[in-house]
Amino acid sequence: MAPPAQRAAWTDIPALRAGRDQDAADFIALIDACWAEYPGNILDVDGEVPELRALASYYAKQGGALWAADHDGRVAGMVGTRPLGDGVWEICKMYTDAALRGSGLAQRLIDAAEQFARARGGTRMKLWSDTRFDRAHRFYEKRSYVRSGPLKVHNDLSNSIEFAYAKPLAGVVVERLDAAGAASAEARLAEILSACVDAGASVSFMPPLAREAAAGFWRRKAAEVAQGKRVLLAAWADGVLAGTAMLDIDMPPNQPHRADVQKVLVHPDARRRGMARALMDAIEAEARLERRDLLVLDTKEGDAAEVMYRTAGWQEVGRIPDFALNAEGTLDATILFWKKV
Repeated sequence: MAPPAQRAAWTDIPALRAGRDQDAADFIALIDACWAEYPGNILDVDGEVPELRALASYYAKQGGALWAADHDGRVAGMVGTRPLGDGVWEICKMYTDAALRGSGLAQRLIDAAEQFARARGGTRMKLWSDTRFDRAHRFYEKRSYVRSGPLKVHNDLSNSIEFAYAKPLAGVVVERLDAAGAASAEARLAEILSACVDAGASVSFMPPLAREAAAGFWRRKAAEVAQGKRVLLAAWADGVLAGTAMLDIDMPPNQPHRADVQKVLVHPDARRRGMARALMDAIEAEARLERRDLLVLDTKEGDAAEVMYRTAGWQEVGRIPDFALNAEGTLDATILFWKKV
C-alpha cells in the first residue's frame, strides 16, 4: 500500500478506458507485480493464463468487457467482467498498482464492472480471490461482497487456493450467511450497527458505538453461527449490504420449538425501501426451516419497528416500563411480542 503522504497527494483518479489486446505486456507486468507482493505466487503466462496475450478479445467473445487505467505511460489498473449465466456475472483480473491504492481507482474499476453487468440484466456478482490476497479481501468486503461457497483448489505452480465472494446486485435481497460469510461481513455489519445505534436504535448499545466494539460483537456472532446456535441474515439494496437480522436458536431443552428474533437493523441510508419487512419475512421462513414455530422479540416503545411488528401480525405480551437507558439519560419502556409461524 502506498504511504499515507503519497495517497493524500492524489487529487485526480486516473480515467478508465477500454482494455485492448495491445495492452498485454502492461497487463502481465501489473499482475506480476501484484502477485510478487505475496510469497509463492508464480505467473506462468503461456502455461496457465494464455488469455493474457489477448485479454480484450477473450472477454469480448464471452459477452464481457475489459477496462484499463493509465498512469505515467503504462497500465496501472485493470478489471474485467463476463456473464456466467442466470444473471450471474464475474469480476475478473482486478489489479491496481501499489502506488495508486487509496486513490479511489479500485472503486472506479469495480464500479465500471458492476454497472456494466447491471445494465445487461445482471442480478448477482461473483469473484474468486487467492486466499493469500488479504488486502483484496478487505476491499471486496467493504464493497459488500461476502464469502460464498466452497474453496477452489488449483493444480498450478503457485499452489493456489481461492475464496469465492459474491453479492446480489439489484433490488432488495435477503440471504442467510454461513460462518464464513458472517466472518467476511464483519466490517459492513459493524458499520450498520454503529450507524443504527448513533441514529437512536435501542439495541443494547449506547452511542457513540466504537467500530472496534461493533466488530467484536459481530465476530462473536459469527462464532455462534459456526456453532449452530444462531441464524444470521444479511440484506442488500442494489448491491450494498445495508441490513441484518438474527434468529437465536440456542434454546433450553424444554423449548425446542422456540427462537428469539434479535438485532433487526437497517442502515439509516437504506430505510423506506421495504428492507426491514423483507428481513422479517425471511426470518420467519428461516424459523420454519429450523422447525421453530414460536418467535419472540422485544422493541422500544414508540420505535418505528413497533408499528411494523403490529402490522405484520405480531401479538403484544405486555409492556415493561423503564427497561433501558437512552442517549439522553432517561429510561424507555420496552414491549414484548410473540408470533406463531
